[in-house]
Amino acid sequence: MKILFYDTKNYDKESFEAIRENYPEICLDYTKSDLDPRTAVLSEGFDAVCAFVSSDVGTQTLDILHEKKVRLLLMRCAGFNNVDLDTAKKHGIRVMRVPGYSPEAVAEHAMALALASNRRLYKAYNKVRENDFSLSGLMGFNFFEKTAGIIGTGKIGAAMCRICRGFGMKVIAYDVYQNDSLKDFVEYVSLEQLLSESDLISLHCPLMDSTYHLINIETIRQMKDGVILVNTSRGALVKTNDLIEGIRMHKFAGVGLDVYEEETNNVFEDRSDEILEHSTTARLLSFPNVMITSHQGFFTKEALEAIANTTLQNASDFIEGKDSPNDVK
Repeated sequence: MKILFYDTKNYDKESFEAIRENYPEICLDYTKSDLDPRTAVLSEGFDAVCAFVSSDVGTQTLDILHEKKVRLLLMRCAGFNNVDLDTAKKHGIRVMRVPGYSPEAVAEHAMALALASNRRLYKAYNKVRENDFSLSGLMGFNFFEKTAGIIGTGKIGAAMCRICRGFGMKVIAYDVYQNDSLKDFVEYVSLEQLLSESDLISLHCPLMDSTYHLINIETIRQMKDGVILVNTSRGALVKTNDLIEGIRMHKFAGVGLDVYEEETNNVFEDRSDEILEHSTTARLLSFPNVMITSHQGFFTKEALEAIANTTLQNASDFIEGKDSPNDVK
């Protein structure tokens, strides 16, 4: 099987090449271009393509992939809302994903953002670099005995619950489905109760119609004053303009974001200075209590190894005609 790997970064290639010998039936080729209607033509002669959550795998892209006789779409990520599943099914293109690669990696990064926002670590670092060792503007609050509200308790959300418990926090959660592995120390509550009682709110839910702009001005007004909000899940869970309004209302002690609405591969890639200046992400960066990272929550050695192994095993299952729990239907 020949697979074209889109949006290749050096670390992607290294992690896949490290295990490629375990899959002799698979031939990989790489391109730095992301998958979209313009680049789908590059799939000529390939049986499958490998894409990411930022790829444009809409109707037009899938039409072209079908025309090029691509039979398999491998998503090297958990999310797939960027895929037109109806068109994929119509064309007989099988879609497979990596539902869980290292939940601890993302949860640990979520807590890192929460801590950095709370203790103003970015501001403290910059002050010391300028030979200013004063503590002005650096006060945070103890997480111990505070309430952590976790929205979404799948594998990543569950890992975040355990981390918060380790900090001595009371952990409450909101999810359509309750995770039985958390029943000994997590209390499931309504979304309204979670918003009103939590000192730290961390988002770990998928992006769907029901969760789009889950955090908006109405839900922000329900939160405690001085809350910390963290999003390492999907950017569009948060309505950015409303978040900015909430920051201006002094609702938040800190905000930590690893994802954002404008995100593609890089929110600043191929952007003019004028466009960047007026982007909502750039506006968020102007606030001293907001910390933004570049979608690096998953970015650990262990996670990259898991992504590579699962993706190539998905391809192997396709070759052998096996069913897989990683099929997207």
